[in-house]
Amino acid sequence: MSRIPFCPMSQAICEAYKRGEDDETMDPLVRVGASGEAVGRICPRDGVIFYNLRGEREIELTRALVEKDFKEFPVRGDLQLTFATMVEYDSRLPVSVAFPPEGEVKDTLCEVISRGGLRQIKITEAEKAVHVGYFLNGKQLEPFPGEERLIVPTRKDVALFDEAPRMSIDRIVWGALEAIGNPRYDFIVVNLPNVDVVGHIENERAVMEAVSAVDEAAGKVVKGALEQGLAVVVTADHGTVEKWLYPDGKIDTGHTTSPVPFILILPGEKVALKPEGSLTDVAPTILSLFGLKIPSSMTGTSLLLHSPSAPVKRALLLILDGWGVAPPGAGNLIARAYTPVMDGLKKNYPYTTLFAAEESVGLPAGTVGNSEAGHLHIGAGRVIQSDRVKIDRAIQDGSFFTNPVFRELMAKVRKGDQALHLMGIVSFFSSHGSLEHLYALLEMAKREDLKKVYIHAMLGRRGERPESGARYVGEIEEKCYNLQVGEVVSVIGRYWAMDREENWDRIEKAYRLLVFGEGRPV
Repeated sequence: MSRIPFCPMSQAICEAYKRGEDDETMDPLVRVGASGEAVGRICPRDGVIFYNLRGEREIELTRALVEKDFKEFPVRGDLQLTFATMVEYDSRLPVSVAFPPEGEVKDTLCEVISRGGLRQIKITEAEKAVHVGYFLNGKQLEPFPGEERLIVPTRKDVALFDEAPRMSIDRIVWGALEAIGNPRYDFIVVNLPNVDVVGHIENERAVMEAVSAVDEAAGKVVKGALEQGLAVVVTADHGTVEKWLYPDGKIDTGHTTSPVPFILILPGEKVALKPEGSLTDVAPTILSLFGLKIPSSMTGTSLLLHSPSAPVKRALLLILDGWGVAPPGAGNLIARAYTPVMDGLKKNYPYTTLFAAEESVGLPAGTVGNSEAGHLHIGAGRVIQSDRVKIDRAIQDGSFFTNPVFRELMAKVRKGDQALHLMGIVSFFSSHGSLEHLYALLEMAKREDLKKVYIHAMLGRRGERPESGARYVGEIEEKCYNLQVGEVVSVIGRYWAMDREENWDRIEKAYRLLVFGEGRPV
């Protein structure tokens, strides 16, 4: 591989680091030509491929680019883009989907509980609404019959949550205690998001405060549930800050491959748990507690070594988002934080650990867990192969390069002498996407003889080394140089481009970079 003489966008990112910016919140950078005009803007009738995975953080920007009646901020009304997404972000979006879903996951925990005539409520704040709703329900948008949701608004008065590590946890606790005290609800799901959300920010003090806040909140919720005679399950969806440091001592703000805790409290019963399990075992265990039949499609098994003497009437599932299990040490911020509640629960009640990453949740070997896969597998009770696995296999067997959605879009771009825009996360480790998928699209664009191919890079620190954005963008620029196709024309932090809380000022900033070329010129 020959070396590119100069990597302008990578160098511009390095200059941004010197100004005190970081990958996650980097302000827009735009490539300009000799005349100072932005290069590679998204123009009418161009083709766009949003190659990100997951989808909950991709909906807002996609809406701004494709909806004819978009009203959240001023947009060009004449774009008429040929737009494709790698996977389905929202079935209501007017886009083509290269790797559509294979169908909703049926017979999930929440669906079986609904069919059993039980009423359920899910409680969290907006940061995790999609996880306890859409993903826990097997990728179904609408609640099941008898299901309610209490979503606490996410605070808008802080830029990042290290400024407010408690987030809205007190309102979640209030809502949880209200539901626990209401006999209307048979099954109560509560998600405490602080450890995961604050753990992605490089602020040790704030992370420790978030861990302690979750521990305190868990104590209040569990105490309220036991006073009302509920069975209690405490677990998590993946790990985060129990492995805060890389081996060289640098901070790792990403997810982990650690197992997660599983604690069961069954008032008036002595129970024993298996020595280990997986997130797929949570649903069968809860259904066993209720005395409901476990669907044959659930390949997970109950963690109970013996059945309770009688079915429980009400139960609480408490999800401590991002709370992993690892040996104590300098890099284990959970072990270092003040956590008397969780310490006591693990000591005094049946406790085990669950695999929450890699193949156990449908991800490739060596891949860290994430909130999407975690909640999906807690609810599904079986392994669901991730979109990443399906796409990686398609690249390996060559079917990626004959994908009809991509081929049709590229043919239309070539015929109309339009530009192809590839936009998405720049990362090898993000659950939202992979550089390997971008490289496959570049290879395909070369095979399809496209001349105008522009890359719009979204940077994010999560799970990456500090200042990794510059290195990755430099690798992309070298890849384009060697393939002789493509050019990185814009860079922006994922904070602006990948919102999911209707912070439309952030999305507008990303939109104006892409369409109007607004940003620091490079």
